[in-house]
Amino acid sequence: MQRQIVAALASGLGLTALFWSGVTRAEPYIAVQQGLMCGQCHVNPTGGGLRSALGNVMAQTQLAAHGMPAGAPAWSGQLTDYFAAGGDLRAAAIWSQTQGASAASTLSLEQFRAYLGVSVLPDRLLLYLDEQLAPDTSVNREAWVMYRPASRSWYLKAGRLYLPFGLRLQDQQAFTRQVAGVNMDTPDNGAELGYANATWDAQLALSGGAAGGTTPGNGRQYTAQVARVLSRWRVGVGANRNDATALRSSAGALFAGMRTGAVAWLAELDLVQAARPSGPDGRFAVALLELDWRCAPGANLKLTSEWLDPDRRRHGNLSQRNSLLFEYTPLPYLQLRAGWRHVSSAPGGVLPDSQRAFIELHAYF
Repeated sequence: MQRQIVAALASGLGLTALFWSGVTRAEPYIAVQQGLMCGQCHVNPTGGGLRSALGNVMAQTQLAAHGMPAGAPAWSGQLTDYFAAGGDLRAAAIWSQTQGASAASTLSLEQFRAYLGVSVLPDRLLLYLDEQLAPDTSVNREAWVMYRPASRSWYLKAGRLYLPFGLRLQDQQAFTRQVAGVNMDTPDNGAELGYANATWDAQLALSGGAAGGTTPGNGRQYTAQVARVLSRWRVGVGANRNDATALRSSAGALFAGMRTGAVAWLAELDLVQAARPSGPDGRFAVALLELDWRCAPGANLKLTSEWLDPDRRRHGNLSQRNSLLFEYTPLPYLQLRAGWRHVSSAPGGVLPDSQRAFIELHAYF
């Protein structure tokens, strides 16, 4: 449970494992670099998962160092007029060391996901499924139906869905995604109403408050977000409140993106108040600053700094995580990633000092 994790952080537990995960889903910096909304490259209006026709064109013409092999048919995701499919596979070799513990290394399949879209009424009524098939057992991430009118300016979506809150980052274990408890590992059952035009993107969601659990919550979760999106910059605000007894929390987010030449900047600040098992609620602040530099065709250099304040009422207890990541996409739908990450904490911080390096193979379609 995500807010139980927050409560544990507030109690001073070292949750290093939470922040080492390499599972990733989305690439908002690409939207910033290209001046697009996430929903333009994905079937999901809020991004992530099955790629749209434009998303596949981008993958084949803009993101890789080299185009499709000569004579190879272009992949559009469309199996028929009514069915579209996609997938995502990641395997990684990871080395990590935490203060006070021996170094560890692993070689593992991080994830294999399959996406399916069924256009019952093309461009109007869509059934969507996002299923994690590996590792271990199958896990349903999203399963919803979405209706759009002919104007396509708004939509209504209902079922099991990712909640719209803050930047839909590649790293679901980022401080901004974990502390707020709203990420792509915590979908909820509910409904979402969205609106988008050339420069505005907004969502309002009502859900059960289970935060990724399989049983209905005993409260309600309310999520709202609005963003102004222009070709070179964007800024947005988000809010989330969960009334479920075991997961009670409220959070606010301010996020932005900007393009300066070949560099895309992302930033987010979240303030979170969450229930503790006992005593007063925890009050957290988390922040992220990310730089993505397209240093060569198919190559991206990512620098990220994150800050976690586990108690805004105290000083001198910050934890900081710095990351350096290089991504190379030699061919469409194939990416190699290598990175290093370091966590350091002040004496009152809740995370032990640690470091990690990894190499990852990412294939998608």
